[in-house]
This record gives sequence, structure tokens and C-alpha cells, in this order.
Amino acid sequence: MPTDDTAIRLNFKDMCARFEVTPRTLRYYEYIELLQPEKEGRSRFYGPTEVARMVLILRGRRFGFSLEEMRQWLELYETEGTDAQREEWRDMADRQLKILRQQRVDLDATISELEKLHRDTLGEPATE
Repeated sequence: MPTDDTAIRLNFKDMCARFEVTPRTLRYYEYIELLQPEKEGRSRFYGPTEVARMVLILRGRRFGFSLEEMRQWLELYETEGTDAQREEWRDMADRQLKILRQQRVDLDATISELEKLHRDTLGEPATE
């Protein structure tokens, strides 16, 4: 049995299991055209392209990109090719890194404030 990714052909259940997503999530990704599995009757099959797209979608979600941003970015490959997609990825990453860095600053400030309030309620002296 071949094990390379070019031989991949997963059914719906296997796709859900491989990526640890619910059937509802997978159907939704199809509905918003992030994924386009092959259909044979009522069965759906996911080949190497759909598996690769799913990896990118889930990675993008982890980085904080919206599904619409991911859909547009994936579509860019189809319409304008790899170079345009790579350039857009850099722009998206720059924007998201700026947002994430600001969130980290905000989170650090919130943690410091909460730690101070926690110490205050315990009657501990401030360490600042």
C-alpha cells in the first residue's frame, strides 16, 4: 500500500479523524469553498490537494487568520500562482504579527495588573 501523500484518498470520516475536526466543521469548509472533495454518489473523497489545503487552513486558524482570509489566500494560488500567493502570505503574516505582538503586550499588562490585585488581596507587600 503506497504511503506517499500523492496516493492519499481519504473518505469523509477519515478526513475528520486525521485532522481532528467535527463533521460539521468539514461540511462547513466545503460549503464556504475552502475544500472541494471529489464526489462519487453520496460519498466524498479527499485527495492530496485537499489534504494540503486542510493543513494550511488549520495552520492559518491557529495563527489567527479568518476563514475568509484563508479562502481568498488559497484562491489566489488558483488565479495568480505561487509568487502572488507567497507575497500575499508575507503581507498577511506582517499584519497578523503586528496584531499578535500588541495582544502579547496587552496580555502582559493584564497579567501584571491581576497579579498585583491578587497580592493586594493577600496582604502581601508589592514587589515592584
